[in-house]
Amino acid sequence: MNETVPVSPRQANPPPSDVSPWVGLVGLVTLVSIILFARSWPEICEAMGWPNDRGRLSGPNAALAAMVLTGLAMAAWSVLVEKVHRNPSTGIDWSRRRRVADVLDISITKLAGLWATWFIIGAFYVLLRFYWDGNYLFAMRVIGWGIVPMFILSVPYVVWLDRVMVNPKDHCWHFGAMLIGREAWDAGQIRKHWRAWAIKGFFSAFMIGILPPGFAAVVEADSAAILDDPVRLGVTLFELLFMIDVQIGTVGYLLTLRPLDAHIRSGNPFLAGWVAALLCYPPFVYGIMGNGGVIQYEYNTSDWAFWLADSGAVLWLWAGWLVFLTAIYAWATVAFGIRFSNLTYRGVITNGPYRYTRHPAYLSKNVFWWFCYMPFLVTSDSLLDAVRNTVFLGVVSAIYYWRARTEEAHLLAEDAKYREYYEWMEQHGAITSRLSRLFGKARLRKPAGHAQPAE
Repeated sequence: MNETVPVSPRQANPPPSDVSPWVGLVGLVTLVSIILFARSWPEICEAMGWPNDRGRLSGPNAALAAMVLTGLAMAAWSVLVEKVHRNPSTGIDWSRRRRVADVLDISITKLAGLWATWFIIGAFYVLLRFYWDGNYLFAMRVIGWGIVPMFILSVPYVVWLDRVMVNPKDHCWHFGAMLIGREAWDAGQIRKHWRAWAIKGFFSAFMIGILPPGFAAVVEADSAAILDDPVRLGVTLFELLFMIDVQIGTVGYLLTLRPLDAHIRSGNPFLAGWVAALLCYPPFVYGIMGNGGVIQYEYNTSDWAFWLADSGAVLWLWAGWLVFLTAIYAWATVAFGIRFSNLTYRGVITNGPYRYTRHPAYLSKNVFWWFCYMPFLVTSDSLLDAVRNTVFLGVVSAIYYWRARTEEAHLLAEDAKYREYYEWMEQHGAITSRLSRLFGKARLRKPAGHAQPAE
């Protein structure tokens, strides 16, 4: 399972990607069109003679609608144009349509497992206080609105899918079988079930919660006032690109549907992977990297706009460089189409920025931080502050390197295509191959180190 796949030095291209670039492009075009519509709403109302007391459509519901419409556009393209529902990796055989009576018992067992899972995740939402503060309040309202429709629609969806699945007794069925106690169940499948749903439950709430502020900032941006100011222009473009990342990333967390071939095939089984990932997200990040955190790296310092304020052309070049890095970060999410999410295996992406490095998002994000915050420059004139900030940002970058290695270990164990891609990148990746030679990094021949399964 862990053997490497030899790659010929003459092989010019990586293995084919499981997601075409068109899916993300459709989502991007749809999202940009919605943003332009939302910004132009007052002018549209004036032209049509409609009353308008809201101004631009920048509210939380508009942000949510933009995400939904973007997701629907990508899903429609995936099914109607790319026919992803026919992929063997869906585990669906559309030519086999069992009678409802033949799968009803399986479906009831699966629904028991699914509803119990939702109940347990909901209990965590209710009990954990941070879900009822700040951005999470919007996420809790959205999830609250969706509870009843989710329960109702899950019944026909599960029964319909069980009729055509090659093996309808998936990990959700095993969890339901354990709860009902009527049939044999597999503990390994239940662990897979909970890894997938823990990821979905944790990150979906976070992503929904941060939809509104980014969308509002972009829709309300005053384009006329930023063109002559490199700092304001740069910050506005940062907000636009991060908003694209959040909108399409949220689609990825929510559309984990098997007919779209976007289901979670496995969650990362390594404890190290979970620790490294969770350290980077609320609420854990606040005590680690946030204000007063253990490895806070912005102590008595400022950012690029402060240090380069009087540098003229250099300030414009610096802004352009930071925008470029942010664009790479957003591109890395767009390349996933509807399959983006942390800690999961949902197919292998080998196109877009993943043709140049295996971890374009982590690389661009960390380079951005170093050039944006310049931790070695401090306003206190303290050498100790400069050393601490530099070391701690180095620790943050090391955490992302740790994340990358655990993700590689997961994917190398799951998919021969990823092993082939890994080896191709070692030899041909424009960035990866050069970094490997520069640092003399040995190739990873099997899942990394001594990481322990999170079971």
